[in-house]
Amino acid sequence: MSSDQAIEFLRRLPLFSGLPEADLRTLHQGAKTIELNGGDWLMKEGEAGETFYVVLEGEIEILKHSGGQEVVLAARGPGEIIGEMALLQQIPRNASGRAVQPARLLGIDKQAFWKMLAASPAAAVALLQTFGARLQSTEAMLQQSEKLAALGTLAAGLAHELNNPAAAVQRSASQLRETFDSWAALVDQLDALKFNPEQAEAAARLREQIRKAVADPPGLDPLERSDWESELQGWLESHRIERAWELAPALVNFGFDGPRLQDLTRAFESGQIPALLRWLAATCSLYGLTGEISLGAERIAEIVKAVKAYTYLGQAPVQQVDLHAGLEDTLVILRHKLKAGVSVVRDFATDLPLIEAYGGELNQVWTNLIDNAVDAMNGQGRLAIKTYRQEDRIVVEIADSGPGIPEGVQAHIFEPFFTTKAPGSGTGLGLHIAYNIVVHRHRGRMSVASRPGGTTFQVALPIHLPRGSHE
Repeated sequence: MSSDQAIEFLRRLPLFSGLPEADLRTLHQGAKTIELNGGDWLMKEGEAGETFYVVLEGEIEILKHSGGQEVVLAARGPGEIIGEMALLQQIPRNASGRAVQPARLLGIDKQAFWKMLAASPAAAVALLQTFGARLQSTEAMLQQSEKLAALGTLAAGLAHELNNPAAAVQRSASQLRETFDSWAALVDQLDALKFNPEQAEAAARLREQIRKAVADPPGLDPLERSDWESELQGWLESHRIERAWELAPALVNFGFDGPRLQDLTRAFESGQIPALLRWLAATCSLYGLTGEISLGAERIAEIVKAVKAYTYLGQAPVQQVDLHAGLEDTLVILRHKLKAGVSVVRDFATDLPLIEAYGGELNQVWTNLIDNAVDAMNGQGRLAIKTYRQEDRIVVEIADSGPGIPEGVQAHIFEPFFTTKAPGSGTGLGLHIAYNIVVHRHRGRMSVASRPGGTTFQVALPIHLPRGSHE
């Protein structure tokens, strides 16, 4: 494309059509021609935005990192401009550009850009129209991506949370089969010992002791348990019991120690005691394994119940919502991020009424605020959640012990695409979405207060949704 052809090409574009001929030629002369091969990067997210581009030939795809993946926002072809957002907002690039096929562009620096806008009101109008349409389109697309990314994060967390109890159930079930086979063989050995009436009565007392221990197992701390196991192992070895180190933990779990076993086995002959104690340890192991399976199943049921409540599955869009239940369900969903080093402090008012709300959407708000708080503390610190009533509103405060948000940043914290995270680590829409849910969807208020050493987000929600908010 010759110089005259390029100028004629620019003249036909709305952005440049109002420029005087001399200004248009000066603009073109100062512009830089850029040639890209397919796959070449034009610009990268997070870079300084010093230039905007006009596509002359080829196609450029616009991409943004969201939820750990690249989201294609748009494709720009001949006659379209790229990079104007960073120049207008004077911020780093919020997206990347890559050539889909060989492409040729004009690069216009920011001084020429602002000079063009000053010389042509028509250019300013055209640019603002383009900017507004793109902002709306990008936000809508990234909001959907943000929701999918949040869903992916929750799914990964749930998979982690469910995997532990599921693995425990699977492991215990496998051990249960092996232990049951051993226990059945030991029962046969006991039958072969042909106990006399006194011994049979003592065996019955032993079974009763096991049932009592299962109903009320001793609460031993790790140090006490270790001491008990060591002492019991010594007692078993003194009675010539093989694999004493393996039997001791199962017996200690249900409160059996040397003196107690000495008393319970007094009626038996020395040759009968090894088989009797192996049977006792196998019985304790059976009860222990069934208890582990029960605990694992209860944990899985708890998580599933929390997920169902969190999503308000099968319920109407607007419900009578218990805010405390929603906060607790969110904490269950995010437990995998909290348990590494975050202490949760609850200060919940005892007299909160139910509120009219979009329950699932509010849980999105709690998820975003709690997740951001954990990230701000790098997974180590104090998370404080407080609720109270303030006239006709319910207030929820979520505070972290992180480094705080700089004062200059706080004013922009709820704006779309604004993020303090590294490029690719966030879309800058999480808090914007939360703000829209609270303020526009529920007619509430949302604010932030921060200082070095802590940040508090405050959400105030009406008890009754205003008329017209149910639609």
